[in-house]
Amino acid sequence: MSSPNCTTVTTFILLGLTENPVLEKILFGVFLVIYLVTPVGNLCMIFLIRTNSRLQTPMYFFLGHLSFVDICYSSSITPNMLYNFLSDQKTISYAGCFTQCLLFITLVIIEFYILASMALDRYVAICSPLHYTTRMSKNVCISLVTVPYTYGFLNGLSQAVLTFHLSFCGSLEINHFYCADPPLILQACSDTYVKKEFSNKNGSVITEFILLGLTNRRELQPLLFVLFLAVYFVTLIGNLGMIVLIRLDSRLHTPMYLFLANLAFVDLCYTSNATPQMLTNFLSEKKTISFAGCFTQCYLFIALLLTELYML
Repeated sequence: MSSPNCTTVTTFILLGLTENPVLEKILFGVFLVIYLVTPVGNLCMIFLIRTNSRLQTPMYFFLGHLSFVDICYSSSITPNMLYNFLSDQKTISYAGCFTQCLLFITLVIIEFYILASMALDRYVAICSPLHYTTRMSKNVCISLVTVPYTYGFLNGLSQAVLTFHLSFCGSLEINHFYCADPPLILQACSDTYVKKEFSNKNGSVITEFILLGLTNRRELQPLLFVLFLAVYFVTLIGNLGMIVLIRLDSRLHTPMYLFLANLAFVDLCYTSNATPQMLTNFLSEKKTISFAGCFTQCYLFIALLLTELYML
C-alpha cells in the first residue's frame, strides 16, 4: 500500500561520490578525460572494422557491436555525473532517472549476451574450423546480435517500469552517482515484493560458472591435457625467448623488434589467461570457475584482444 505522504515525484537528488568542492573539480577532470577517451577509442574501433576489409569477420563484427554498447553505456551516465560535479543542485528529472535506469539494465544485459555470442564464435572456430564459414554466416551473426538487443531492451523496460511503478517518498536522495535500482527501491513507500521477486528471478546471486570444455569423454581429457600443456609450454618458452633475445641483442633494438617484443608479451598474457584454468579442468571432475575468475578472464580477453589489434 502506498503511503499518504507520497507526492508526485518530479526530480531526484543524486548525492554523488563526494561533497568536497575541491575533490569534485579533480574528479570532474579525471572522469572527463576518461569519458573523452572512451567514445573516441570505441568510435575508432568501429570505423576501423567498417573500413578494413580484412576485419570483416564474425569476431570483429561482434567486437564492433561491443564497442557501440560501450559508447552508449558510458554516455548514459557520465554526462549527467560530470554536470553534477560542477552544479550546486545535483538533481535529475524523473524522466531522466527512468531513462538512466532503463539504459543501464538494458546495456548490461546486451553486453553479457554479446560476450556470450563472441564466446560461441570462438568455440565454433576452434571446434569446427571446416564448417566455420557456414555455421557463422552473416545471417547467423546478425541474429546473434539482434536477440541480445531485443531481449535486453524488453527486460530493461520491464524492470524499469516495475521500479518506477512504485510510489516514492521521503527525501528522495539517491546515495549514488546515477539512478540505480537498489537505492531507488529504498526510497519506495509502496510494497516492493513484486519488484524484488522479479529481480531475483532475472538476476540471482551467482558465485560460479560451469565450463563444459571441449569434450565430456574422460579418456580424451588426459590426452588433451598433455597436448595443450605441450602447446602452452612451447608458447611460453618461445615468447619469453623472443623477448630475452630482443633485449640482449643490440642489433635488434629497432622499432620493429620493439613492437614484436610487446606483441610476444601480449601473446604470453593471452595464453596464460585461459590455458591454466583449462588444463586444471581437464583433470578435475568439478569443471567450475568462480564469478571473480570468470570476470577476470572476460576482462583480460577483451583488453588483450584490443591491445593486440592496435599493435598490429
